Amino acid sequence: MGGKKVCIVGSGNWGSAIAKIAGSNTARLSSFESQVNMWVLEEEVGGRRLTDIINTEHENVKYLPGHKLPPNVGVDEGPDGLRLISDIIHEKLGIEMNVLMGANIAKEVAEEKFCETTIGCKNMKHGQMLKDLMQTPNFRVSVVQEADTVEICGALKNVVAVGAGFCDGLGYGDNTKAAVIRLGLMEMIGFAKIFCKGSVSSATFLESCGIADLITTCYGGRNRKVAEAFAKTGKSIEQLEKEMLNGQKLQGPQTSAELHRILKSKNVVEKFPLFTAVYRICYEGKPVTDFITCLQNHPEHM
Repeated sequence: MGGKKVCIVGSGNWGSAIAKIAGSNTARLSSFESQVNMWVLEEEVGGRRLTDIINTEHENVKYLPGHKLPPNVGVDEGPDGLRLISDIIHEKLGIEMNVLMGANIAKEVAEEKFCETTIGCKNMKHGQMLKDLMQTPNFRVSVVQEADTVEICGALKNVVAVGAGFCDGLGYGDNTKAAVIRLGLMEMIGFAKIFCKGSVSSATFLESCGIADLITTCYGGRNRKVAEAFAKTGKSIEQLEKEMLNGQKLQGPQTSAELHRILKSKNVVEKFPLFTAVYRICYEGKPVTDFITCLQNHPEHM
């Protein structure tokens, strides 16, 4: 006893994957208490409570099947609807917040395939502690001080991935997707420089939280997959979410709506045509082919 306590809030595929890493590391490091509590939004799976299944079988059979969690990860039922956004948590709880983002598809992390990640932490002493908690030979951690930039990367990349999915659904190839990734990255950097607190360096976008996560999400993430189906089927985003995601939620379309409100209030909508096209296609009934038009007429090409 006497080490720092670790708690996982949330039990989706990523929460479960990081619980596997954190549980293994706390069990071997004296600087942390070995017991790791996981807070779960209670669900029934096959007539049994998900919390009971995790505690008895040490496996999240719904969101990360086939991977055993360490026995020192137990479960507490948490409050419904907690939004894991650092400013909201800081405001509500008055605690220091740090952010982890990277090219980290949960299933591959759980399978211990090599990947990198980024921790955004203004206090580098705390950053080293978090690196000790998270790092393994196959999960390599970099710590940067621009925590706000790291977090905004994690939100904005999902909007770009929706655009990548539109292109896939329309039958365009890798050249087009490369253009989406590049133009999307430029808009991500532009948005961060306008809206993030403190300095924003382009170098942070070269970390795993930036370009690497953007590439992974544009080729393999749920936002890309559902957006492709949207372009092919004409079904609504809400309907496809229910059909395809097994209870998980899309981030990209909702984030595009939040972005649009901000961009409109600042009168800079025209500077972010890719973000704006995603919003208008998802929420204003614009044809999905408008996304290609936005690429053709992007101010980067003027």
